[in-house]
Amino acid sequence: MSILPRISGREVVAALFRIGYEKDRQKGSHIVLRQAEYPHRRIVVPDHREVSKGTLRAIIREVGLTVEEFTDLL
Repeated sequence: MSILPRISGREVVAALFRIGYEKDRQKGSHIVLRQAEYPHRRIVVPDHREVSKGTLRAIIREVGLTVEEFTDLL
């Protein structure tokens, strides 16, 4: 398994912006991103100082990337 970086929720959002996600809404400490093109998937990213590794791995899996592809976006 690849080593996951320790990053904040805002950094995850910035990386997902680069692959075509846009901010849909935010409620409290959760940011909901929506894929701009079809299929309009929604991803929930916690707005924390450090996203836990299980949550980060789940987000990466949901958007259809590998860990290496995700770290290249950072």
